[in-house]
Amino acid sequence: MNAILWPEGYTPGTTENFVSNEVIVAGLSAADVWPLLSVPAQWPTYYANSANVRFYEGRGPELALGDRFYFETFGFPVESQVTEFVPPSAAEAGRVAWHGWAGEDGADDRLDVIHAWLVEDLDGGRVRILTQEVQKGAPAKALHEAKPNPMINGHQDWLDGLVAAAFASKQV
Repeated sequence: MNAILWPEGYTPGTTENFVSNEVIVAGLSAADVWPLLSVPAQWPTYYANSANVRFYEGRGPELALGDRFYFETFGFPVESQVTEFVPPSAAEAGRVAWHGWAGEDGADDRLDVIHAWLVEDLDGGRVRILTQEVQKGAPAKALHEAKPNPMINGHQDWLDGLVAAAFASKQV
């Protein structure tokens, strides 16, 4: 199976917080999942912790490499820029990642994240969806110390909602 590709300075285990969530589901394909993940306006329809998505510079509605966009999650207003975007194909897994930030650069409350997704078809009509996030800054440390970890639980809700929405879209 494939792994997330991390940019320099964001290797898991070297920052204040890292979370990883994964599902493997029979009956879905990467092609079923990708449109729901690659179009941020879809996120609030299946993930209640996502709101007010908007693109900059007339971009969207689908993410693309280099795109700047904004959304709100976990109580943070998150400015974001897509750092990786590879739609799934028969030859390779789908990959999407963005650098997200909240707060002013250098401020005590600054949060920097890389949120990455991998969507790949597996044998037997299964799909694997992996989401991982590396976080830097004081807010990341607080999230890491919170029990239960809100990032792990929130990302599991995102995965569960994504899977349910993909199954529902197949029924239409």
